[in-house]
Amino acid sequence: MTNVPAGAAIPRDIHPDALALVRHFEGLYLSAYLCPAGVPTIGYGHTAGVRMGQTIDGLQAEVFLRADMADAARDVDRLVKVLLTDQQRGALASFVFNLGAGALQSSTLLRLLNQGDYAGAAKEFPKWVYATVDGIKTQLPGLVKRRAAEAKLFEAG
Repeated sequence: MTNVPAGAAIPRDIHPDALALVRHFEGLYLSAYLCPAGVPTIGYGHTAGVRMGQTIDGLQAEVFLRADMADAARDVDRLVKVLLTDQQRGALASFVFNLGAGALQSSTLLRLLNQGDYAGAAKEFPKWVYATVDGIKTQLPGLVKRRAAEAKLFEAG
């Protein structure tokens, strides 16, 4: 048996439903492409260190996904001050993976959640469905569906 130092956190896995959600909405690309924001992207939405012309296999895509979601979950763990179920944490990790930790940090969603208002926080997901396209704030159908799936996963917890 391994001793865990006092105050040390035991790492939590990412809920399988959250990984499936991200796989579904990001799609799998084994060759690098430019995302709508012009960022080289590969696998399931992985961007760190990606260069155009790069290719990977499905296993590497899964490794990138799990590492990226672990990073997003660490941001969730740092920002959220209330207890979360694995589903709630996974939904928020998907949100952070897609929008960045800054979006969560400055959100009403986080403020309500940290006040213990889980239902109010869940109602905030649908507000995050806009992107700037050609300088115009536009509601994107894919984001509407993704936020609905994240809210459903969050509420399942």
